Amino acid sequence: MKRRYFSFTALSLVLASGATMAQTKWDLPTAYPANNFHVENLSHFAQDVDKATGGKLKLTVHANASLFKANEIKRAVQGGQAQIGEILLANFENENPIYGTDGVPFLASSYAESKRLYDAQKPVLEKLLNAQGMKLLYTVPWPPQGIYTKKEIASVADLRGIKWRAYSPATARIAELVGAQPVTVQAAEFSQALATGVVESTMTSGATGVDSKLYEHLKYYYDLQAWLPKNVVIVNRKAFDGLNKGSQEALLKAGMDAEARGWVAAEKVNADTLAKLKANGMQVLPPSPQLKADLAKVGETMLKEWQEKAGPEGKALVDAYRK
Repeated sequence: MKRRYFSFTALSLVLASGATMAQTKWDLPTAYPANNFHVENLSHFAQDVDKATGGKLKLTVHANASLFKANEIKRAVQGGQAQIGEILLANFENENPIYGTDGVPFLASSYAESKRLYDAQKPVLEKLLNAQGMKLLYTVPWPPQGIYTKKEIASVADLRGIKWRAYSPATARIAELVGAQPVTVQAAEFSQALATGVVESTMTSGATGVDSKLYEHLKYYYDLQAWLPKNVVIVNRKAFDGLNKGSQEALLKAGMDAEARGWVAAEKVNADTLAKLKANGMQVLPPSPQLKADLAKVGETMLKEWQEKAGPEGKALVDAYRK
């Protein structure tokens, strides 16, 4: 009996060891707080992958830039320090204009337009990421962008000299064109920058406004619906190729589900967060006709600049979107 018990115990240990060895663990860094809808979607995605693979592939979500800063995540995935990660595409426009397609103001300013733009951009984006050793898994937009300020603004002239938080090349360029002072501040450091007076205005979504409690420092939100920047989840190509076929299929299916779920959530979050801004004392206002006209000119300038940088590939992308 003792020998039998010993054999059974040894066999159990071998099987347990084999199960452990078969498990693959990936780190999934993101720059946003755990209660942000993108990160909640990531957590749901990770759970779906865990369930679909029977625990063979486990993704650990590292929120709020706790593993890598926002501008470090793409390089971390590309270099294999993280197997998978979430990035804001527009942050990398200086690397390649294609990444900044959805950061051009007023090119696509609704969810339907944003989806059409993504459909035109996706083949080019997949090719670009693949050349850099990565795979595009899924994409989810942010709600439309507007302007937060401490004071009322009726035209672009009211923005001159204001300290403007920029989080991407596009938002920094807008600041330059309207005469504001661009200051680069990432999402995780935004609240402190406001509290210390480093910045006093920004152009971002209602979702970021709630995440960063902008109503504690700023009084006005102008709902411009200027553009809908996208977050993408990218995977290191070698890490993906190293998975068994079942885990690859589970990852792709969970990504498709996360994308569909995320686009629906983005619309709901937009309505919910604007209501929360109002409930916390912020004035949520439409832009004046003059402000809208002034910023439309900024958009025209930036589209022209973007097309010059993006060349024939960028022109073909925009033409495909506008068909």
